[in-house]
Amino acid sequence: MDDVNLVLEAGRIRALIGPNGAGKTTLFNLLTGHLRPDAGSIRFEGTEIGGRPPDEISRRGLSRAFQIPAVFRSLTVLENLQIPLLSRAGRTLDLLKPPPPVTRERAREMLQRVGLSDQASRPASLLPHGDLKRLELALALVSQPRLLLLDEPTAGMAVPERRALMELIERTVQILAVTVLFTEHDMDVVFAIAERVTVLDRGRVIAEGTPKEVRANPEVRAIYLGER
Repeated sequence: MDDVNLVLEAGRIRALIGPNGAGKTTLFNLLTGHLRPDAGSIRFEGTEIGGRPPDEISRRGLSRAFQIPAVFRSLTVLENLQIPLLSRAGRTLDLLKPPPPVTRERAREMLQRVGLSDQASRPASLLPHGDLKRLELALALVSQPRLLLLDEPTAGMAVPERRALMELIERTVQILAVTVLFTEHDMDVVFAIAERVTVLDRGRVIAEGTPKEVRANPEVRAIYLGER
């Protein structure tokens, strides 16, 4: 990364866009502890988290959903949601035991919020792609993070599914008061949901502003939108 200075406002939705190789995944990996920064500072709610282990960063309230849904396909939808709740409570070794009622209730509430209540007992391996994306969103939110990173949340989805998922994300994060930073290649999605947009190219920020400002930026149009 080249002198990237990114400040997220609490409760807002920010898009991070740029061509392949721009550094979006690298930045996400730095924020979540999967990469250690060589220089600079990464602060979350006033605390330095740069180089901290991913599990510690997660416990501090930062959650991430990946481009390819990372779920336990052999478990049911409900069981998938119970795992992060048990882990957060320090009960990782008790995963084979029946979860306490409060854990089941919180998991069912989140399934209802993302529209998967009727799929609770279904193995995750049988879910269609769109529902897998909803399940991973639920997994990222069930631990009640304050910052949610979404890596191409609509990847592999048809246009109507994309719109429905992003509307769900927008509605859910507003209710839960979660700050969101997401990457996305579909510009219609970006400009429809993002309140602010940051544009990366070759590891540096080339533009930042409202969707309207970024859309009109000549450098963005040349480098990212392909207009010269």
